[in-house]
Amino acid sequence: MPRVRPTELEIARLWLAARGLADVTPLPMLAARLAVRRRARVAAAILPAVFLCATALVYVSALPIRPADDGFGTQRRWALVVLTALVAGLVLGLSLLDRWVRRVDQQAGAELPRRATYSVRPGWRTVLGVPRAALLAMTYAGAAVLAIAALTVREGAARYAAVILLIGLCGVAAGTAVQLRHVLTHPVVADDEGSLRADFLMRVEDAREVALPTVVWSLPVVSVFDTGLDRWNTGWLVFIVLSVIALGLITVWDGRRALAAQRGSSAR
Repeated sequence: MPRVRPTELEIARLWLAARGLADVTPLPMLAARLAVRRRARVAAAILPAVFLCATALVYVSALPIRPADDGFGTQRRWALVVLTALVAGLVLGLSLLDRWVRRVDQQAGAELPRRATYSVRPGWRTVLGVPRAALLAMTYAGAAVLAIAALTVREGAARYAAVILLIGLCGVAAGTAVQLRHVLTHPVVADDEGSLRADFLMRVEDAREVALPTVVWSLPVVSVFDTGLDRWNTGWLVFIVLSVIALGLITVWDGRRALAAQRGSSAR
């Protein structure tokens, strides 16, 4: 396992205290797992940002300077090929980040004298929660329906923008599925009750981080909205705003439940 610095142990202690686990000792194993997750989340935030910028460049590169420009169809075909390569790169990059986190977890688990586990393995309902899973599914489904509808009823640049959005959406969905699968299936790394609770909370936070559909909200900005704010794109804005509000309500509800659970634990 990588050498753990004192600052990382202190961060682990603060992380435990903030989640009502002040009685759990911040071991180097936990500090190393938290440290690699912090670094991976930074990279996981940069990677979609680069993907969005590259998608915007691909979209703009295939737009004609003048309506009568020749070779417009050829430019679009090459742009879609490049975008497909970008999608594959996004999924590969997210997979490599998950592999990095998993490798540190495996190293930590290999050093445990014994392994604790759950009597019943927590499923997606417990880890991610039904409201967040429903919001994630509805966000992707709603975005796909809007993009497919635009592809079938609109023409010209608006239709090309819908194709760009659909390809990007497929890539983001695949990357999210890969990450969620890792979070839900990777082995438990714990040797007692305290570290088992910490492992569960870490899993919950990983799942909620992955389930944030921020890239889905951003994809229309780099393509669809370029065609003008008509009634169709107003529908996109309403869809994004409503899903953001829904996420805010779910987050507030989860925060209140966690606070009530901590107070109940303290009272006992």
